[in-house]
Amino acid sequence: MLRTLSIRDFVIVDSIELEFSPGFTVFTGETGAGKSILIDALTLALGGRGDGSMVREGASKADITADFAVTPQAQAWLAANEFAVEEGGALLRRVIDNAGRSKAFINGIAATAGQLRELGDMLVDIHGQHAHQSLLKTDSQRELLDNQCSANVRDVTAAYRAWRALSKQLEEYEANAANLQFERERLEWQVAELDKLAPKKGEWADIGNEHSRLSHAASLLEGAQEALGVLSESDEHPVLSQVTAIGSRLGKLVSVDAELQPVVDLLESARIQLQESVYALNNYMDRVELDPARLREVDARMEALHSASRKFRVPADELPDEHVRLSEKLAQLADAADLEGLRKQEEKLKASYLAVAAELSAARAAGAAVLGAAVTQGMQELSMGGGRFEIALRPCEPTAYGVEQVEFLVAGHAGVAPRPLAKVASGGELARISLAISVITSHATTVPTLIFDEVDSGIGGGVAEVVGRLLKRLGQERQVLCVTHLPQVASQGNQHFQVAKGTSDNGRTASRIEVLDQKARIEEVARMLGGLEITATTRKHARELLAS
Repeated sequence: MLRTLSIRDFVIVDSIELEFSPGFTVFTGETGAGKSILIDALTLALGGRGDGSMVREGASKADITADFAVTPQAQAWLAANEFAVEEGGALLRRVIDNAGRSKAFINGIAATAGQLRELGDMLVDIHGQHAHQSLLKTDSQRELLDNQCSANVRDVTAAYRAWRALSKQLEEYEANAANLQFERERLEWQVAELDKLAPKKGEWADIGNEHSRLSHAASLLEGAQEALGVLSESDEHPVLSQVTAIGSRLGKLVSVDAELQPVVDLLESARIQLQESVYALNNYMDRVELDPARLREVDARMEALHSASRKFRVPADELPDEHVRLSEKLAQLADAADLEGLRKQEEKLKASYLAVAAELSAARAAGAAVLGAAVTQGMQELSMGGGRFEIALRPCEPTAYGVEQVEFLVAGHAGVAPRPLAKVASGGELARISLAISVITSHATTVPTLIFDEVDSGIGGGVAEVVGRLLKRLGQERQVLCVTHLPQVASQGNQHFQVAKGTSDNGRTASRIEVLDQKARIEEVARMLGGLEITATTRKHARELLAS
């Protein structure tokens, strides 16, 4: 449940700190005093959308913090998302500056607005003052029923999308069969050409090197032979022999002058390197040979690769990748061209969709009967005696939400056939039906805090007293917060806050709020009963309401 709410510089709120109790809490005050601003601030802390206009004039930022005791489900979510703290509970904070930038925190740890909303859905359920208007929309009616009976709409939607995606593919193939056949034949020819060529990764670079070596074999052999002659095979003082002789001569002189030893060492190293060069040149000449036949083969292969490169308009070294790409595309087209296979798969997906849609229909039928009976009973308590509420499930073409349309029907009194809610309910009747649904559906949720923001608008007299008792009864099971303008509802609260508009120290309009004791509650309920002029009679009536 909500334990505290702190609001700083939000709209016309300067600074407010509120502590909440279990049970039924009411907020009252003059129109425009800022009652609904409290709900708006809490909604922002729960991840709602915000902008710079929410920041109080003259302030740089608005800051809202809400502290909750949490359910096991919410505690598990906090732990799973690494927001849990040793003390338990959840401290939700939202800061928004006058440029519209916002920051979110859970237990002091930076979070996203989406995480605030996800956690907030486990903590608070808000019934807005315009909830009765959404009841006229068929989508809202369907969502309300599905939420009430915990319908598995997600699987139906997933199955529908999979089925329709394949159906679309099948339709496109049937409509473009000739074009697809032409494309398939073209790809078959291209893939066959590349299959025959069989280009390999890195082949273009390897064959280029080999071609260069073969085409210059004579020059290579001549150059190697010349180098070998100078180094070791020349008749006139080869380099290797001269270095060896010099090293030997200086080596004999080291005994005379030891400073010649480094020179001798260098000459020995040079002799060894020259000898290794001779060995390498001999090996190279053994490998390099004039091979005109192989050169012709390499020429032909290079020409084939180069021709394919021009034909497929890709660099020669990318031909292997192009081969793979075209082969995969042909395989996909071959799969798509399997018309009979596509039809069988489409029938299978359709059957899967219809199966989960049938389960959804059964859940809706059971939920519609239960919710219809409960709302009908609630209508009797709300002075709509003999009235009846039903939920019709009308078959329709398959959609992502099932194979039926959900429609709320109502009969205002006995002996009248139920008709669509949008056509027969007056404003007052719609408000009462909406309130009955809100209270009934609240019993099904595990959310610990319920907020009703002027959902009792359009209601008065004895009905208002019944509404107050309904909300108080609900407050015995959950924490219920209600913004109301009805004295009959306000008098039922276990805790009563009065919201008033005043002037702050800097002369700006500001909203203030205070908890009312019994004496102050009498005055506030009397004001709600009698308006600006409070008489002894209205005070007496107020005391009677509070005592009832």
